[in-house]
Order: sequence, then C-alpha cells, then structure tokens
Amino acid sequence: MDDYRHLPGQGKIPGVELVTIDDIKAAADRVRDSVVRTPLLPASWADPDRPLWIKPENLQPVGAFKIRGAFNTLARLDDPVRARGVVAYSSGNHAQAVAYAARAFGVPAHIVMPEDTPSVKVEKTRSYGAEVVLCPVGKREEYADNLVEQTGAVLVPPFDHPDVIAGQGTTGLEIAHDLPEVEVVLLPVSGGGLASGVGTAIRAMCPGARIYGVEPELAADTAESLAAGHRVNWSVEDRNRTIADGLRSQPSDLTFAHLQKVIDGMITVTEDEIREAVRVLAHKAHLVAEPSGAVAVAAYLKGAATPGRTVALVSGGNVNPRMLAEILTA
Repeated sequence: MDDYRHLPGQGKIPGVELVTIDDIKAAADRVRDSVVRTPLLPASWADPDRPLWIKPENLQPVGAFKIRGAFNTLARLDDPVRARGVVAYSSGNHAQAVAYAARAFGVPAHIVMPEDTPSVKVEKTRSYGAEVVLCPVGKREEYADNLVEQTGAVLVPPFDHPDVIAGQGTTGLEIAHDLPEVEVVLLPVSGGGLASGVGTAIRAMCPGARIYGVEPELAADTAESLAAGHRVNWSVEDRNRTIADGLRSQPSDLTFAHLQKVIDGMITVTEDEIREAVRVLAHKAHLVAEPSGAVAVAAYLKGAATPGRTVALVSGGNVNPRMLAEILTA
C-alpha cells in the first residue's frame, strides 16, 4: 500500500506506470458497495442519426464521479496510514468526495478550497464532517502541503495518482458493459483523471470506439497541449474565466501521459454552448447538471464529434441554485 504524504505534484513521477484495465477492474471490486452504478440513459430527444446515451454521474451520493477515485484511494491505504486522516484540495467535487469517503472510513478530513468556490460545494463538504480551509485562488496546493505537515495526514490528490485514475476508470467499465457497441465517448477534461481512467477502460474494452475530451474554450489548455505534444501552461486567471468552475485545473505529467495514449481528439465549447447544454439536460433529460458536468452534452449538441452511437458523460450536478435559475430562465 502507498503513503501519499510525499506524492510529487506536477513533476515527473519515477517508476509509476500507466494505469491498466486490471487496475480499474480491481478498483471496481473495491468501490462496488460504496458508489452508485449509474445507468446509461437513452436520449429520446437526440438526433436519430446520432443516437445518444447519457452517463449521469451527477446521481452519485456526492453529486459527482469523484466519489469513485476517493473511495478507491482511501481503500488502498494501510489502516495505520489512513487513521492519520486525509488532506485534499479541490474546487468542490473532489472535496466532497474525499470528505464523504473519510466519514465512511471514520477518519478526519481536512479540505482546502479556493475562496471563489461556489458556496453550495463548500457547505456540502462541511456537511460530511470535514474541516474546510479556504485559500486564495492559486494557493490550494501550498495550503494542502502545509496541512499535511501540520497534521501528519495523507494527501489524496484530485487526479494526479494511479489509484484516483483507476477509481474514476470504473465509470468506463460500466459504459463498456452496458453499451459494448459504443462508437463515440465524450468526456469532460480538467486535471485529466476522469478522462485518463475512462479512456483506459474504453480503449481496452471497446477498442473501436473514438474517445473525445471536451473543454471550455476559455480553459482549453489540454487541447493546446495535445496539439503541441507537451503540456502548455495557462494562467489561473485565464482558466478562471469559464463558468465551468470544475474544469479549471490542468493535467499533470501522469494524466497527460494517459491522455496522449487514449484521447482521439479534443473538442472545445463556448460558454453559451455550455449554458444551452445545462438547459437541455434539465428540460429534456430531467437532469440537473453543473456547467462543468454539461460540457460533453454541449459537444454532442454542436455536432463536433464523429457520428455514431454516442455516450456523453455528465460528470456532476453540484450547481449553485442561483446560477442554475439564471441559466434556465435566460
């Protein structure tokens, strides 16, 4: 088992190999009793020439897919290591997932969240018993490192670790099982843990499928990086322009290596296209999605991917009620 207190962040990670389908299958066994096995929902309103299924990870207990990686990571820790407690940094969904998993394991959780995090996510994180520490934008990793030193707790990163990636990849196993003939998979991309894990699972189980990552135009660092063949840095100020607050992170070396292997192409969507996808999901699919969670559907609606049987992953539904009302009434 691993002790993540000294896990490297954006630097090179010597000796760490890419996550495999066997890692993801093992993660599925660990998290099976702790997460919801979300269905694939056929979209009767979609273009019949481009049939669409929605994978609604917003139906997880914490409202987002992040619960999968959090449970797998905590389950992989030795009992004495886990008992020291956990530290996480997140704009919201990973924060809630780690807090929820820590409560299930009966260990303390210290969560660092940027000051501009939507209040609904902050309050939800606290409701799971976590101690929330608010920090200036761009300082969350620094604050988390300090908490690790102060408390002796274990860092559970939002995407930059194989156990987190494998946990998120269990979503892909479910897609492959429920729709083995899938031809196109649309995945939100931020730090890249979800797309790395799901992409790995789909590539192994449905090798003929095309996998597209989706980003806001205002935070399209991954699209630029994959085109360049190396990670390209976007400033925090630039990435924070998008309404999709959960898609403002950048891939690490580890996740970027996965994305280079499993992603067939990147699609970028505008702020208006994201808002329209939130409205479509609410009115036609009867699903509440946060802007970050709706980008895959936005990519489908603009017809940016190749045609075929398509799955769009709705990654989360933790939206500020006032923002949701404004989007739906616009």
